[in-house]
Amino acid sequence: MKNQDSILIFGSSGQIGKSLIRIFTKNNYRVIAVTRSIHRKGYQIKTQSNYGYLELEEVSSFSEENISRLMKKSSICINLIGILYEKKENQFDLIHSDLPNLLSKLAFKNSLRQFIHLSALGIETAIDSKYAKSKLSGEKNVRQNFPDSIVLKPSIVYSVDDNFTTNFMSLLSILPVMPLYYNGKTKFTPIHVSDLSKIIFEIVHKKIVGQTIECVGPEVLTFKEIILKILKSIKKKRFLFSLPLPLAKINAKLFQLMPKPLITLDQLRLLKYDNIVSNKYKNNFDLNMFANRKFEEEINRYSYNWTSGGQFSKKIINKDN
Repeated sequence: MKNQDSILIFGSSGQIGKSLIRIFTKNNYRVIAVTRSIHRKGYQIKTQSNYGYLELEEVSSFSEENISRLMKKSSICINLIGILYEKKENQFDLIHSDLPNLLSKLAFKNSLRQFIHLSALGIETAIDSKYAKSKLSGEKNVRQNFPDSIVLKPSIVYSVDDNFTTNFMSLLSILPVMPLYYNGKTKFTPIHVSDLSKIIFEIVHKKIVGQTIECVGPEVLTFKEIILKILKSIKKKRFLFSLPLPLAKINAKLFQLMPKPLITLDQLRLLKYDNIVSNKYKNNFDLNMFANRKFEEEINRYSYNWTSGGQFSKKIINKDN
């Protein structure tokens, strides 16, 4: 039986998924969180929820039968599944294009009230990036299959659970030098995961449909400015230098051999293009859905883990003095 306040989340174990589980269950929405491994991810997901409002579903394969069974119990579906690099050939297309195609078709077939799909900002011009092309294909499929879908296009999403700021904090705490690609001039509008989660909550709560929304934070920062803010936050000084493109490609080839690469050749191509509002679509500020958390203030809340002395490096305030 379909529950009118039941939200089906694909990609529930990531930073955005866990944040959404917190905000939705806190506000008495029932959440069905899909995971491929309850034993590996289940405990983390459970700790985020308001007791009694979370149902965990282990799905070993995304078959029509498995997905339809879950959608029959839901009124809203949120697709957060995405990858930053390919481990296998055509993995971008499978995850960013084929899966959204299947989910949106089944959401329409099962008469869901809302289908919300997470894409990415700044991909329209990145025609030489496999990541960008697969994301655009996914958006196209979603709009065709579910005309009233919501497509969200966030800039970099950051938090203590991300794979962006935390990776750079780890790297910058070790390396004496840091290369800047494209002179560090690429622009970003980073958005904190809590702000993005509030935007998604508002979309569901207000029953908004049929929109493409660019989701951005309150600041435009260059790649170099982001690195400098991270260095300041972890109290480190490092030599920054502009890496010529031929050397940057060699650098990316080496990095992408790692289990969790800092940068790949495809990401290097993507880094040529600014990650800011295009004005082609409305953004969250246009819709009075504000994202006010500032990058430096937020990373300071967790960067002490990468400073000398870790958490014990934080100043202790004696209230008696």
